[in-house]
Amino acid sequence: MKPRETDLYAPVKSFLEGQGYAVKGEIGAVDVVAMRGDEPPVLVELKLGFSLALVHQGLARQKVSDLVYLAIPKPPKAKALKDNTRLCRQLGLGLLTVRLRDGFVEPLADPAPFTPRKSPKRKARLLREFARRVGDPNKGGASRVGLITSYRQDALKCAGFLKAHGPSKGVVVAKGAEVPTATRIMADDHYGWFERVERGVYELTLRGAEGLNEFGRQQSQKLLP
Repeated sequence: MKPRETDLYAPVKSFLEGQGYAVKGEIGAVDVVAMRGDEPPVLVELKLGFSLALVHQGLARQKVSDLVYLAIPKPPKAKALKDNTRLCRQLGLGLLTVRLRDGFVEPLADPAPFTPRKSPKRKARLLREFARRVGDPNKGGASRVGLITSYRQDALKCAGFLKAHGPSKGVVVAKGAEVPTATRIMADDHYGWFERVERGVYELTLRGAEGLNEFGRQQSQKLLP
């Protein structure tokens, strides 16, 4: 039998009553209202799945009380649940999951003000990539596959130098292509573009030549030394 939103009510009510709340359903536009003494009311919206509409509903209830929960059946995929829990925390909403087979209720987030923690390392990485990127070769919103990053631009410079000059020492490529990390890029060879022919000397592979063509003759010409 297909679950109904009303199947969530009894477990949620029992869960709140266990914490000393008096609970009633369908008070005004709210699915569940719980009261305990003189404390602010706890409001719960019941839905069979997490959705943007449910989030909007929860945000609307915050005009009435700061203690707003969203309650859904426990989903099978943990990844989506983790992301939705993080979203609720950021919006100051609580989140409850209900295991329908036995009525077990698990609180994953409680309503509370949220201040995101900043990551200095991520910020520095972002600013570093912005500063190193030559021009604006990518359209915003494009797939991550095949994007021109500053690292790929440096690799293209190295590939362009080798195509023009043949097998070369890393220090020569670094100076001629103006890529200080040329030796490391060619040694790591993330794209399969470079092959070491002797100690410190690298040549362009067939795949490297194809890489130059793949990212456009116009782009390659700009990057040639």
